[in-house]
Amino acid sequence: MNKFHGTGVAIITPFKSDGSVDHTALKTVIDHIINGGAEYIVSLGTTGEAATLDSDEKKAVWETTVSHVNGRVSLVAGIGGNNTSEVLKDLKKFDSNGFDAVLSVCPYYNKPTQEGIYQHYKAVADNSSLPIILYNVPGRTGVNMTAETTLRLAHDHKNIIAMKEASGNFEQFNKIIKDKPEDFLFISGDDPITLPLIAMGAAGVISVIGNALPGIFSTMVRMCLDGKFIEAQPLHHSLTEITSLCFVEGNPGGVKSAMKLLGICGDTMRLPLVNISEGTENQIRAKLEQLNLL
Repeated sequence: MNKFHGTGVAIITPFKSDGSVDHTALKTVIDHIINGGAEYIVSLGTTGEAATLDSDEKKAVWETTVSHVNGRVSLVAGIGGNNTSEVLKDLKKFDSNGFDAVLSVCPYYNKPTQEGIYQHYKAVADNSSLPIILYNVPGRTGVNMTAETTLRLAHDHKNIIAMKEASGNFEQFNKIIKDKPEDFLFISGDDPITLPLIAMGAAGVISVIGNALPGIFSTMVRMCLDGKFIEAQPLHHSLTEITSLCFVEGNPGGVKSAMKLLGICGDTMRLPLVNISEGTENQIRAKLEQLNLL
């Protein structure tokens, strides 16, 4: 379980100007994240634009990622959806070699009941050879997985080991952290509130801004996990504005722009996502200059 303490980065998928996956740039991004001190990488989550990759592209991205990481950090694969039977087929086809867990998003669009969410995750957990990390992000899925459902899953299924929580609901956070099994990990799904969530008992974060700024962000997280919250506050505050800018026109457009400005990779997006506006990019550039990164 120590594999998932600290900073996980929901890695972007770089694209060439023609829209194809840029595997050379992907290797550069992986090195940037690892050299910045992140503890693990989440491949093909929302930030990786997984919704616009076909099955062959996903397989190729995972192969590149496993090969290039080469055991340097832990790896998590994003495998989820709103068709339970298709998710189970994806799990069956998935080559889990080199991966340590699966991050599976709460079923979206269908708006299942809490019982439907429970039964979906029960089927996923029962059919996965890897441990499952739940992912609650109601702003994207249209449905909130309640604390009661999360705790029921956590207590009933040993193969469900953690929760990435991005509901923004502190009452819900408190209940999960208070009543979860001791070895079940609560992981922040929102960069800006990672410091207070670690103070409440979170094990760390699965981050977006960690793609661009893994050094600053992972240092802050490690300070918090060591109980050095006063020392961590300046780093936390230094990142609040640029993190907000990276989300103001959607994810991952903002963080891809920051990475382009830092010379890490390009910022090509796949429709229906588009690049951020020139005005927002200029604001991101100014914040990177303030951080002495440009």
